[in-house]
Amino acid sequence: MRLVAAITPHGYGHAAQAVAVLRELVKQHPGTELHIATRVPRDWLAARLDAPFHYHPHATDFGLVMHSPVQIDHDLSASGYASLYRDRYRLLEEETEWLAGLAPDLVLADAPWLPLAAARRLGIPAAGLCSLNWAGIYRHFYASGTDGMAVFEWLRESYNQADCFLRPAPAMPMPELENVRDIGPIAMQVPDRREALVERFGQPVDTRLVLVALGGVGGRLPMEQWPKRPGIIYLVEAAWQVAREDVVAIQDTGLAFLDLLASADLVLGKCGYGTVAECAVNATPLLAIRREDGWPEDAPLSAWLQRHGRMAWITRQQAERGEFMEEMETLLESPAPEPPEPSGALEAAELLLQLGYK
Repeated sequence: MRLVAAITPHGYGHAAQAVAVLRELVKQHPGTELHIATRVPRDWLAARLDAPFHYHPHATDFGLVMHSPVQIDHDLSASGYASLYRDRYRLLEEETEWLAGLAPDLVLADAPWLPLAAARRLGIPAAGLCSLNWAGIYRHFYASGTDGMAVFEWLRESYNQADCFLRPAPAMPMPELENVRDIGPIAMQVPDRREALVERFGQPVDTRLVLVALGGVGGRLPMEQWPKRPGIIYLVEAAWQVAREDVVAIQDTGLAFLDLLASADLVLGKCGYGTVAECAVNATPLLAIRREDGWPEDAPLSAWLQRHGRMAWITRQQAERGEFMEEMETLLESPAPEPPEPSGALEAAELLLQLGYK
């Protein structure tokens, strides 16, 4: 089976969802020929997908334009969707031609809409996959603008061209879609290596390990302004170039990101799907920076994590000033519920194989 996976380049969360499913699908059907179409870097994908794949630096959507990991540029985002809508017929023709050139047996989209519409034109089975869809996001922010409902209807109709839209728990409500199939959480449980990490850093056993993870949208926190507090080590991206004795670069630990998430005492980051699901199944508390503008995914994801894990909110200003010690200690002292079963990747892979061979 030849499968084309189209992945939105908005951060790394969509790619993480899709790669987890592709990894399980290849395990179930080793002969699958994978083609991944995205502008997420090839190296990032290769580090997480233990299988050969063809890489196509090709994307038909942008998600949202961001000022920072928690701030949306609404003017550029709305104008970007308006531009796509004006060119919708040409874009669909180009996507149909591009997809026909690959001649796949199955298309998976997390979560661009044009590949799904193009697959329907070509008679190719297709599935969407995501905890959100851009039609719902667009309606929340921009449907009241000029041509807003027309753009929304275009997005909605395109998504509904898919044979199904796989919605992993937790997720936004999707009343605009008629083809939703609910599946379990997409995440991976990994061993807790906290003790080895603390020993490697030469720190006391009660040292707090805080993983700072804002996703792949870009931007950083001004950690240079944070007060220094004994007994805390922060794990951050090397690219941030934070010169502090209490900071260790993630890349210098020798562990994969997910291993660090499972080993940390706490994650400081966004309430995005990957962070929420992985914190829940690995019993790691999440101190979430509230995204501005009323991001519609925050409510359902945070409600789910508060049932299946531990989380608390802080503001962007608190995160920038490092003023979250009280929230952190309260979170760490709270009891951890039983982690949920991460069944989503296997469920999605089995559904996709049925679709690809029907």
